[in-house]
This record gives sequence, structure tokens and C-alpha cells, in this order.
Amino acid sequence: MDAFLFMALLILVIVGLPIVIGCLFYFVPKTLGYPKKGKYLVIIFGLLVLILVLWTVFEDQLFTKDNAKELVEEQQILLIDKFELLENKSTSAIGDYYHTFTLKLSERDRQNAIAKIKSADNFKTDNSSINQTLFLSNKRYFGPKVTQNYETENSYVREYFQPSGKEGFAPTFRRISISKTKSELTFEDIDE
Repeated sequence: MDAFLFMALLILVIVGLPIVIGCLFYFVPKTLGYPKKGKYLVIIFGLLVLILVLWTVFEDQLFTKDNAKELVEEQQILLIDKFELLENKSTSAIGDYYHTFTLKLSERDRQNAIAKIKSADNFKTDNSSINQTLFLSNKRYFGPKVTQNYETENSYVREYFQPSGKEGFAPTFRRISISKTKSELTFEDIDE
């Protein structure tokens, strides 16, 4: 019952707050003798709220191959040839965000990415020496950036972790997995 009450309150705030702000934008200028300016403020505010809602709803459809390439290349894995965006999904909840996409790579880009991961100074093949809980680190807020490169049974993986630098803010945790059997790269961005 508490969860239902919390969700109802949250929906009320999400819907009610823009309405209250819109009313303030209209009635304050109107009472000061500027009804036209109040109408314009409400229209501008309404358009901004509409854009925000549409951007949130259609976030996955607005994600492009250029966005994917940029996120992959942040991890120093360069994509030279053409590639295909096979899948893109993102989910979010209060305090959590998860974004993943899968790319179909050319064989040359796949081999270059695997070589980049395997040639890293900290590349590991022994499962016992891999930090499986990197993003659950007790250094979530302050500490060094960490990149780990390793091989699993099915893929080559590069993980990047950067503490947020502020208490209460989610750190950056990104994982790139390159399949051993297919020319596919899977990117994950996890903010908890």
C-alpha cells in the first residue's frame, strides 16, 4: 500500500507542479496588468514542458548511430567502417538509469576492438582476478577512475568506472562487450 501511495503522490507532483507553475505564469502578469504577457509565458512554458515530455518518451527513437559511435569511442575503441545499430533500449526509474545498445560491426572493426582490449596493460583472462562488482565499489563518490579489460567465455570486455565526485550522485559505469562468435558490440551504461 505504501508503494501505491508513493506512486500516486509522485504522479500528482509530476502532473500538478507544471500546472501550478503554468497558472502562476498566467495569473501573476495578469494581476499586474499584463494579460498578453501572461498568455505568452504560459504558451512558452507549455511548449517547453511538451518538448521535455516528448524527448523523454521518444528518447530511444531519437538515438542515432552517431550517438552510439561517440559513446563507444569515449572508451578508445574506434569504429572506422560502417556499422548497423541492431538494438537500443533505455530504462529509468527514480535514481536509476540503464541504457544498452548493440552494434553489428565489420570484421575489421571487431578485430581492432578486440586487439585494443587484449593489448591493454591490465588485460586479464583469470576470472578470479576480475573485479565483478566494480560499479558497486565503496569508492562510488571519491576515488580514481578505473578501467578494466578482460576476457570471459563469450566475449572481450572493457569496463570504465568514474566516481561522481559528489556525495549522492551516481558514478559513471560503462561496459563494452565484444562477442567472440558474432561481429557484435554491446554497450551498457549503468547509473544507480
